[in-house]
Amino acid sequence: MKKIIIIGGGAMGSAFTIPCLENNNKVTITEPYSKRFIRDLSSKGKFHSALKIKLPKKLKFKKFSKDTLKEKSDLIVIALSLSGIDFIARELKDLKIKTPILVLTKGLKYQKKNKKIFTISEQFKKNYNMSNVSVLKGPCLAKELAKKNQTSVVIANKNIKVAKSIGKIISTRYYITEYSKDVVGVEVCSAIKNIYSMIIGAGQSLNSSSNLFQKSILEMKYLIKHFKGKEETISGLAGVGDLYVSAAGGRNSKMGSYLGKGYTFKNAKKRFMPNDTVEGEQLAREIAPYILRKIKKKKIPLMIDLLNAILKNKKIKIN
Repeated sequence: MKKIIIIGGGAMGSAFTIPCLENNNKVTITEPYSKRFIRDLSSKGKFHSALKIKLPKKLKFKKFSKDTLKEKSDLIVIALSLSGIDFIARELKDLKIKTPILVLTKGLKYQKKNKKIFTISEQFKKNYNMSNVSVLKGPCLAKELAKKNQTSVVIANKNIKVAKSIGKIISTRYYITEYSKDVVGVEVCSAIKNIYSMIIGAGQSLNSSSNLFQKSILEMKYLIKHFKGKEETISGLAGVGDLYVSAAGGRNSKMGSYLGKGYTFKNAKKRFMPNDTVEGEQLAREIAPYILRKIKKKKIPLMIDLLNAILKNKKIKIN
């Protein structure tokens, strides 16, 4: 039995508690920001308003504080949004936490000072001198995991023994873990699939969407090689697997469908998805300064077209 602290009480962080508890671990969850999720998790019934289920009674909720982070544990799991990564990294660095860290968050960060794109694990290492970080990615919808539907994910760490030791702690009969040394490739794949799932969603028929899927894979391979990841990672859970799930449904694909019908991004967002967070949009705005300056546009025409649709509010042309 291990002790796990999960930082982030949203849908994914809360769903992740279920296999962790089922594998006979002691699990504590904490939430730094959302009043909604703090209310859900601290309630007697622990009914999660995003997952629409009652979380296990064994799950412990504690108010977010430095004392909670300092508690002795075997694994710290970060399930915050991308905007919370720097905040939690500073907290952990200040407390000199040595516990292994597992990051569920997906995304990339553009640093204006260096004019470079960093993965989350690279941010931890270069900005906060924390190297005991593994990442978990793959085709995992929080609501399906919460229902204990079979789910396969990949844990990446350059030290494969560390990845496997974490997998042993969290794996169950329905939550299956694979392993990779290609941390960069896994992180880049899991992030840019949000952009390409929007592009695939723009297809107005199965024929056109399948064509866009194939072309998206080619562009992803080019980008993975550019960022020094391994091309074969595209064929794994963090690449094709995650892209399939995102393209089959979800907010990115939904937004893409409106763009494919001829709406501009601003119009579609305002008219159909005013209160929805579209992860592909956020990532596009984050990495666009680098992509538009450093990448050959002829190699990634689909992404360039989508960037123009989001940044310049142009109608998409990929069909």
